[in-house]
Amino acid sequence: MSLLPPDHPPIVLYDGLCGFCDAGVQRMLARDRADVLRFASLQSEAGGALLKRFGVPNDMSTMVLIEGNRAYLRSRAGLRTLRHLGWPWRAVSWFRVLPAWLTDPFYRLVARNRYRIRGRLEACRVPEPGVRERFLESEDDLRRLIETSA
Repeated sequence: MSLLPPDHPPIVLYDGLCGFCDAGVQRMLARDRADVLRFASLQSEAGGALLKRFGVPNDMSTMVLIEGNRAYLRSRAGLRTLRHLGWPWRAVSWFRVLPAWLTDPFYRLVARNRYRIRGRLEACRVPEPGVRERFLESEDDLRRLIETSA
């Protein structure tokens, strides 16, 4: 598979079995009025391929944002993702100017407790028909994204 074109939509990789993470994805879908974000669970074929391509360890407790041809992890990923959600989330995204050593401890605290907060799902949620095209499940989905972004 070829490299992602630099102007591809931002892709959020998340733990698809985490209730807290799943709820976060649902909130992003509701607030991303421009429909710019794409999503892939870390458990999916597409998620695994992206982790490998960008040299990111497969750590289910780490949110990853693929933007341009860079992978952002943990708080960097979360804060950069907020830029795409409009007001007031765009304003909160400015916390990304703070160094990761300052913001990642809070991220890690939440990540350690995410199953206690919202539970663990039995399986990754099947996307609803209106948003299905925004989820990348397979390498074929990644290929289609590359073709439409090129």
